[in-house]
Amino acid sequence: MFRSLRFLAACLALAWAIAPGAAPAAAAGAHSARPEPPQETGFLNRRLELHGATYRFQVYLPEEWRRDVHKQWPIILFLHGRGERGSEGMWQTQIGLPQAVRDHPERWPFVIVMPQCPLPGYWTDPDMLSMAMAALDQEAAEFHGDPDRTYLSGLSLGGYAAWELARLYPHRWAAIAIAASGIFWSYAPERWQEASTLPAEYARALGRTPVWLFHGADDPLVPPRESELMFEAFKGSGGHIRLWLYQGLKHDCWTRAYNEPELPRWLLTHRVLAVPTPGTIAPESTALAERLLIPLHPPAIKLAPALLDSLAGEYRDARGHPVVTIFRQGDQLYEKNRQGEIAELAAESPASFFYPNGSSATRLTFERDPQGRVTALVLHDDRHEERWEKRPPASSR
Repeated sequence: MFRSLRFLAACLALAWAIAPGAAPAAAAGAHSARPEPPQETGFLNRRLELHGATYRFQVYLPEEWRRDVHKQWPIILFLHGRGERGSEGMWQTQIGLPQAVRDHPERWPFVIVMPQCPLPGYWTDPDMLSMAMAALDQEAAEFHGDPDRTYLSGLSLGGYAAWELARLYPHRWAAIAIAASGIFWSYAPERWQEASTLPAEYARALGRTPVWLFHGADDPLVPPRESELMFEAFKGSGGHIRLWLYQGLKHDCWTRAYNEPELPRWLLTHRVLAVPTPGTIAPESTALAERLLIPLHPPAIKLAPALLDSLAGEYRDARGHPVVTIFRQGDQLYEKNRQGEIAELAAESPASFFYPNGSSATRLTFERDPQGRVTALVLHDDRHEERWEKRPPASSR
């Protein structure tokens, strides 16, 4: 028995001596077998340390972005409006460009840097401008931003700062897009005293760097005159400027502006203009001065009562549940939904209708079979599509 106990003690001692060397080996084997973490894309939490202060913000990476592929990506610095100020690093992702990216990520193959201005500051404060540029530099270095395809965008309060960064760093930007903003800050009304000279200073600084401005024609907070003055200054100096004024829109023109499919394509057509060396002339983009008044809705057309009658009826979803009823009253077509709410419809074509008192992006399209009978109604907007079958008349069931 004592021999058995001595043998057991010897085994335990031997195991104890071997264990310290075995544990790291086992750990190393487990570590080597551990799968690599998944690639992080989408909206990511970020942090910046600058002059003793910590700033939280967001960066967006397209789904195709890869850390191990050193491809350079176009990069946008986006500056939010007054209502998104804070220190949590998140509010600025709720409107404007970030919202458009959520709706249509396929349109935006950009790395997008979204710093946040803390309360009670303003983006035009010098330390806030420095913070925005530091965030851009930090993210461009880590996420392979292309210096020749670096873009600047801002809305409202962020547009004020976009104009300042454009003037301070005119050779940094391939193109600039600004919505509902200007250079006459609402909190610095004395700047209006320089209305006859100040816009020209920005135009001279930027030269022919392409700029696209968007503004609601009925904006009561930042008057459209702010963008009009910048347009005239760039036009007068031979710059590259586009101004789209949206009829019927007030301050929030940015939802429609950032949902313009042409905007991201337009940005990507431009690269940073080379800074000339002494004795040489830099290549320049073409001079352009485009001013468009964009209607909220297309012009409505009148359709014959017989055609409107052919569209009337009850339309149901794939499960057979009633969704809307279309009916005619005089020369006008109306929609009644399942909650009993009635909306007027206006004809864009014999088959396509819109809501004259609703969204500019929504369309109702009536489908017909080869015999010309209406079979379905398709609702589509900027984000999705739904199809509803027309319930056949009682006589045909």
